[in-house]
Amino acid sequence: MKSQLFLKSDRGLKDIGWLKSNFYFSFSEYYHPVRSAFGTLVAFNDDHVQAGKGFGIHPHTNMEIISVLLKGKMNHIDTMGYKTIIEAGDVQIMSAGTGLKHEEYNIGEDEVNFLQIWIEPKLQNIPPRYQQRSFPKENRKNQLKTIVSGDEGPKHCWINQNSRLSLGYFDTAQEIVYQFQPVNKCLFIFLLEGKIRVNGTDLSPRDGIGIWETDSVPIHCEAGSEFLIIETPINQK
Repeated sequence: MKSQLFLKSDRGLKDIGWLKSNFYFSFSEYYHPVRSAFGTLVAFNDDHVQAGKGFGIHPHTNMEIISVLLKGKMNHIDTMGYKTIIEAGDVQIMSAGTGLKHEEYNIGEDEVNFLQIWIEPKLQNIPPRYQQRSFPKENRKNQLKTIVSGDEGPKHCWINQNSRLSLGYFDTAQEIVYQFQPVNKCLFIFLLEGKIRVNGTDLSPRDGIGIWETDSVPIHCEAGSEFLIIETPINQK
């Protein structure tokens, strides 16, 4: 098993007042010479948006763009005709494909906090698509819940990639073992709150760890821990 730490203290920061972005990989004006991506995971941003502010209409092509809402309320409007509201516990995904434009604004009274995740697509130039599902914290207690998968299904969002995203929330201390396909796959584990130990390495809130060259990963969860696991191809072979 090989691993790489992505500590909260090592993040890049973009602060323009209404938006505070914490970057785990090179993004926007932030550049890290050895952290441009982790496998096909090319962006992982911990974003905070002030009330009444947001991202104006802008384009994307050929990227899988996932938003995990942790706090607050945002709107979503795109050129496919979708107009939705996203709240804490919701997950949305856009397969940008041949091209789309969208906007996202904080329409609540409090700050919005969400994870912005970009994963390279498996197929290029597919028709753009949008999907949104809700995963309340109380429905994820003491289990890993699949929120995004390359396998279509009624209980999670679909992604145009051989990837899987899972959210875990544990209110009692326990140890789990995450099993995954070792061929051309890697894991990015991100701790939201609490404390976990991944293969003997302790993580604090907002720390991440990358894992590869193994088929299982032991995770010790302390009471009150919540974390995200991203399983994705190392490359497009």
